[in-house]
Amino acid sequence: MDGSETNWLQYWRPVAEISILSVAIYYTLTFFRGTRGWPIVLAFLGLLIGLLVCIGLNLKVLESLLNYFFGLSAFAALIIFQPELRRLLAGLGNLTFFGSLREQRENIEVVIQAVDRLSESRIGALVAIEQSTHLQDVVESGIAIDCEATPEMIETIFFPNNAIHDGGIIIKEDRILSAACIFPLTRRQDISKTIGTRHRAAIGMSEESDSLVIIVSEETGAISTAHKGQLVQGISLKKLRGTLNSIFVTPIRNRNISAWFKSFKERRKKAKAKVAAAAVASVLALSSQHSGDHHNGSCDHSAAVAISSAAVATTAATAATAATTGAAAATARHSRHSRHHSVQKSLQTAQSEES
Repeated sequence: MDGSETNWLQYWRPVAEISILSVAIYYTLTFFRGTRGWPIVLAFLGLLIGLLVCIGLNLKVLESLLNYFFGLSAFAALIIFQPELRRLLAGLGNLTFFGSLREQRENIEVVIQAVDRLSESRIGALVAIEQSTHLQDVVESGIAIDCEATPEMIETIFFPNNAIHDGGIIIKEDRILSAACIFPLTRRQDISKTIGTRHRAAIGMSEESDSLVIIVSEETGAISTAHKGQLVQGISLKKLRGTLNSIFVTPIRNRNISAWFKSFKERRKKAKAKVAAAAVASVLALSSQHSGDHHNGSCDHSAAVAISSAAVATTAATAATAATTGAAAATARHSRHSRHHSVQKSLQTAQSEES
């Protein structure tokens, strides 16, 4: 029995190792393909094949040189593939949570409406939609706006001669974080010389992060997208909607685990504040009772007044908090209702096309 189990393990262990290595190599090549580091990957693969040939032909000198080269290549890869590795680790280090599909569809329709207007007017635009990779460095390079994303606002930002029309904007969910942002330019040499700076900036942004960048040409009004280092030019609004839906309309909302921990900490702080307030009220009540047993009626009256004042203050603070929360919720509901009304027709059209 032990011999059969040993034979079974000896048979399946190399199969498992080969399968895992094959999947890892496939996804690694898929990830680096299309990036500026792809030619270097091909060069490494060529040298690896050369090393195998040297081993097969028993070429000792070349084999020792290539072995020495591959020993140093691990450190060189950290420097050469630094942008790609950073994007890969950023994608692995972000977790997501369930969100509303309708909200994502409405956000997409806002972007499509804005791009349609900009394209018809031939107004140049550069819009980056943030996903899991944070774009804080790019956001800080521009002018902070932090407003609701609407077609009118996006069109106003890119209107010619506007103070902040130059550069790009960063959109996260339904908010415009910043405008007049400076996007990193791509360093790829295989791009046509006819591609302008706006498109090169879009490619560079998509190489540095997992964001989707939308470009509107100022000369022709043509719409293009850049994602994962790949530029697609001259697309229609229908294709743009399909691209956005394939990336953003999922059961997963683009919220990473750090945001969840941040909200958890805020709720924990509020809970601690409520517990502290309850403890203070209990101490005051016990103090008043203790003072009533050892002091006269005037002291009882003073303690009662103090407790009453504390209770009134606590009630007032609670009421103020509730009023503030209610006002904020009402404002948010009104804002959402206005945005829902503005994109309702486009959303219905998109759903009818999909059906």
